[in-house]
Amino acid sequence: MPIPPRGREPDPSPEGAVRSPRGNLQQPGPPTDEAEPGPDAATGAAAPEDEYAAALREVEDRWRRALADLDNLRKRHSRELERERAGERARTAAAFLPVIDNLELALSHAAADPGAIVEGVRAVHDQAVNVLERLGYPRHAETGVSFDPARHEVVGVVQDPDADPNTVVQVLRPGYGEAERQLRPAAVTVAKRE
Repeated sequence: MPIPPRGREPDPSPEGAVRSPRGNLQQPGPPTDEAEPGPDAATGAAAPEDEYAAALREVEDRWRRALADLDNLRKRHSRELERERAGERARTAAAFLPVIDNLELALSHAAADPGAIVEGVRAVHDQAVNVLERLGYPRHAETGVSFDPARHEVVGVVQDPDADPNTVVQVLRPGYGEAERQLRPAAVTVAKRE
């Protein structure tokens, strides 16, 4: 074993090991072109670039999950809405089934007394109007009321000395519904202003 020079202690490091400027012992490794990201030797913390990349990955993951949740919610809402529409159509159609049954019954008695048939058709008409009213669309066929552009559609103007100006004189086609929930306005003739 060689004798070290005076004033220097022998280096117990393994062969090939190198001391860093701080005096830490480092093993030689394969040469690299880039510095490897990792904990800072002085603080032991990850490099800021690594923290930002990890935070970005987490935000992107949360964003993708939120998009998937939103898409699932939209699809579920669409299915529920279609189910509600189908149910409402079925309830409306079921409300009209007795009207159809009574019309078929009236037609089956066509050879019988004509007066009875007229009474039967009148009863079916009243039943159909009642169904529309229960669905939220009451019938409007009043005369003598003031003209209301939200409920009436003027199809004619007449001179009527017995009627006040701008009042409904005749209903040619009844209206159904109220305000925003209106199937159609009543078609009316209105007294002319003098």
